[in-house]
Amino acid sequence: MTRNIHSARIRLIREPSGRPQAGPVVYWMSRDQRVRDNWALLFAADQAAERGVPLSVLFCLSPKFLDAAIRHYGFLLQGLAEVENVLRARQIAFALRLGEVVPSVIDFLRETNAGMLITDFDPLRIKRQWKQDVSAEVDIPVFEVDAHNIVPCWETSSKQEYAARTIRPKIHRRLDEFLTDFPDLAHPPAAMQDLPPVDWQAARSSLQVDMNVAEVDWLRPGEEGARAMLREFLDHRLERYEQRNDPNADVLSNLSPYLHFGQISAQRVALEVMNSNKSPAAREAFLEELIVRRELADNFCWHNKDYDRVDGFPDWAKKTLDKHRKDPRDHCYGLEAFETAATHGALWNAAQQEMVSTGKMHGYMRMYWAKKILEWTTSPEEAMSIAILLNDKYSLDGRDPNGYTGIAWSIGGVHDRPWFERPIFGQIRYMNAKGCARKFDTRAYIKRFTTPELPLDPHLQ
Repeated sequence: MTRNIHSARIRLIREPSGRPQAGPVVYWMSRDQRVRDNWALLFAADQAAERGVPLSVLFCLSPKFLDAAIRHYGFLLQGLAEVENVLRARQIAFALRLGEVVPSVIDFLRETNAGMLITDFDPLRIKRQWKQDVSAEVDIPVFEVDAHNIVPCWETSSKQEYAARTIRPKIHRRLDEFLTDFPDLAHPPAAMQDLPPVDWQAARSSLQVDMNVAEVDWLRPGEEGARAMLREFLDHRLERYEQRNDPNADVLSNLSPYLHFGQISAQRVALEVMNSNKSPAAREAFLEELIVRRELADNFCWHNKDYDRVDGFPDWAKKTLDKHRKDPRDHCYGLEAFETAATHGALWNAAQQEMVSTGKMHGYMRMYWAKKILEWTTSPEEAMSIAILLNDKYSLDGRDPNGYTGIAWSIGGVHDRPWFERPIFGQIRYMNAKGCARKFDTRAYIKRFTTPELPLDPHLQ
């Protein structure tokens, strides 16, 4: 059934009622937008080779998606243009369909008389619903392949894990089984389908998204940009990765946007880091974030349908937050004040401006940022709503299990434990600017990201 592809990466989610059709194999690309190191594409190519039929890759571009803006769509479209070029050079057809996703997929399958559909794994509700709706309308085999995680999400655990400490051994014991190198992509056995080149300008014009969230120019979208960023990280920053909790230290990989859009494989990154000659402690720290923490986020969103709502918090967290709902707030802001970085806290404002201006926020600051939204809003529900909206609207890696899980950790104690009780937070872990100042030079961070005309808060509250 597969060629050097672990069968546990693959799930049959729709079994046809009739005899197999002889049409082409279609890979519905969604979460993993790359040609290299893509288990879903490799499986699709193998199936096409076994059947002796053409292989087509389909991407459906919804006119809007959650709170994504042109910043995110621009990054996505540039990456997909590279995908089209690489696939066509390999004699594999690529199609971009515009409009609502489910009818677009169904129409393409019927137009091409497809005999099999393969897609990639995604734990988010909207993506799962798309697959369910498509599968209900077609009578061909539909497979889902986890090309995003190293250990497939459904193989790691059959339940929501309590914390990193509970999922870590489950992942580690199976890394030797799954953390392997990738085979070459098979050449298609049949002639490429005659699909017209993509009109990328028409695709961009079809969007119904916020055009005011500007695209960023400090990183290059696509597979080649991702590989260049990985090489730069390995050569210049990995050695100092143990300083990762200092937002002023230039040690992060900057790979999160590429991982989010699937423009690079986490498995490829892990293999390259493991094969580097950098500090073992630095490598171990990075791999913990890349593998355990990232796959813990997928586990949370896969097993908890309320991953982006207060109902998804653990019982102890909901109880303690309920107890403190009516606690007085010294400061209370609405969405506009948060979005425009107009709070009284200079450190928080700087974090917000980092995200707005660069499309990325340092991971340590994201925790502080989200916790202060809880402290400065009227309820945990409002805090979750504002934090998710801002993260999804401005962060290139928004609309992602990592983002939803990180916000749920900060506001709702997900994957954490009860701490000392205090106003508003109850037993949710607390952070403040003074604590940040003990860990890194907060004034330097504020100076770096604060708009010059905004005054610095001397108390860094």
